[in-house]
Amino acid sequence: MAVDNILIIGGGLTGGTAARTLRTEGHEVRITVVCSEGREPYQRPPLSKEFLLGKAEVSAVDVAPVAWYGEQDVRLVTGEAAASFDPAAHEVTLAGGDTLSYDRLLLATGAQPRRIPLPGAELDGVMTFRTLGDSLRLKEFLKDGGKRVVMVGSGWIGMELAAAAATYGNDVTLLGLEDIPLAAAIGPEIGAFFRRVHESHGVSFRLPASAARLEGQDGRVTTVVTDSGESIPADLVILAVGVVPDTRLAEAAGLELRNGILVDAGLHTSAPDVFAAGDVANALHPFTGEHHRSEHWSNALNGGKVAARSMLGQDAALDVLPYFYTDQFELSLEYSGFGSLAAGTEPVIRGSVSEEGFLAFWLKDGAVVAGMNVNVHRVQKPIKALINGRVPVDPARLADPEVPLEELLPAG
Repeated sequence: MAVDNILIIGGGLTGGTAARTLRTEGHEVRITVVCSEGREPYQRPPLSKEFLLGKAEVSAVDVAPVAWYGEQDVRLVTGEAAASFDPAAHEVTLAGGDTLSYDRLLLATGAQPRRIPLPGAELDGVMTFRTLGDSLRLKEFLKDGGKRVVMVGSGWIGMELAAAAATYGNDVTLLGLEDIPLAAAIGPEIGAFFRRVHESHGVSFRLPASAARLEGQDGRVTTVVTDSGESIPADLVILAVGVVPDTRLAEAAGLELRNGILVDAGLHTSAPDVFAAGDVANALHPFTGEHHRSEHWSNALNGGKVAARSMLGQDAALDVLPYFYTDQFELSLEYSGFGSLAAGTEPVIRGSVSEEGFLAFWLKDGAVVAGMNVNVHRVQKPIKALINGRVPVDPARLADPEVPLEELLPAG
């Protein structure tokens, strides 16, 4: 019998997890993973947290032990990107000119840092943050402290990097377009709480503010000039203004796009035998009946598993709840649910918004659609059960710390 040839484009958590799942559940398939970076697949969340802070070794970011790929006969093509693919011919052309054929193809091309037309962005000392190499360079720059770091962007990555830089003893200033950091994601009350924690550790905020231009001397950045005309001294400027899905291959091949590569719940694209998963995929979610694109760890992990099973012909669907986590100074946060459903609603707070710990829930039509815990551990299971239950809950009981969350779950 002919052996199916499965090709994965992307060396992140999605691509690596897909390869592991394929080998576990489809032992006869031939697997090739194309990694544009010169190493094995790795995951990104630790890069801005525990790895950047020196609390984890580089092996902690690996999707699988390095030896696993050889032991499991998984071919890696590293240090070379895919340049194009032909859905009709079932062929991928690499940047170096070689072609790889496939029976089924997974596009796990992820996302790229958003670029903004900022004068002076070409100066030395100006960087974006996405890769392991970025994290290694940033750690080397920050580790001795005493540097002046300006963060442009007040989202999750900007706040995590600001926390890491300040922890190393650097002078950190953060610019953001919001009045309150993270307010769009978790609301103004909790966003203001995160700001206060950062300020207690020496981080300075300019909100709302944007960088109008960067100035330098001898080719290296020295100053960030804001839209209000303020000049902020800088030894390093980090542009953390979000990411955009890397759809270049898909667009050139004529796949259907909509805020990423449009896929169904089984992660099939509009082209036969072509699948997409991870940051780049805008997937139909069975819970909402709508398409959602997520840039978080859980989506990458579970998307890799579902894509692998779909490529093996199994009846698979990406139906897990979105989930992410962040660590900033002494704050540890976990969030499950649909930010798009929670948008514009006031959270129900259980406990006091403080470093001692609290929970927050977002409701739509009386039912929980998202839940978050800050410095409260081992509560994600009932939070997810509340969301999956899809039944109205009493906000007063939801806010009452004396009422166990399990008592609010649907009967049976």
